[in-house]
Amino acid sequence: MNNWIIYSIGFVAQILFSSRLIIQWITSEKERKVITPTLFWTLSLFASFLLFIYGYLREDFAIMLGQALTYFIYIRNLQLQNQWEKFPKLMQWFLLFVPVLIVIYYYNNNRIDMALLFKNEDIPIWLLSLGIISQIVFTLRFVYQWLYSERKKESTLPFGFWALSLTGSILILIYAVLRKDPVLFVGHILGAVIYSRNLFLLKKSR
Repeated sequence: MNNWIIYSIGFVAQILFSSRLIIQWITSEKERKVITPTLFWTLSLFASFLLFIYGYLREDFAIMLGQALTYFIYIRNLQLQNQWEKFPKLMQWFLLFVPVLIVIYYYNNNRIDMALLFKNEDIPIWLLSLGIISQIVFTLRFVYQWLYSERKKESTLPFGFWALSLTGSILILIYAVLRKDPVLFVGHILGAVIYSRNLFLLKKSR
């Protein structure tokens, strides 16, 4: 597949990710406190789907791992806001099973093609390790948010979510520079600014 098509998929995903943050940021600024609109989770889900596809096309395991770990948390938050049921059934099945089918496709003779995932000549093992660590830290924010929301029985974005977001975003920016990945770089530059602003709003509200 042509690189411009691959990068287009990645940039559309980052535009959706950035849009969710801008919408959440504007909503929070109006209320002078951190708000989690439903559109935040809807855009997150579609953006994650596209970025997972982008990671697959780029043969970048770190990107795929990061999206796989958070994908179903987005769906769970939509369920907590009673919005997932409003999606057409066909779309629900599509969003649920296409990422799973891609992972299954990665299997070759009943084993994961390790050479494809971990021996990409463009990504030395130390850089891949940095990317994986960055994605894990970035992903932990949604694990934390999910557990917090389950305890509160409502979808919310607590202080720890934004602290992990900023830390993970900075690590991914470093990875993006070393990997020379414009999609990750552009997406996380804006994110780092908004994460910092939300931390300020939360600290001020306390």
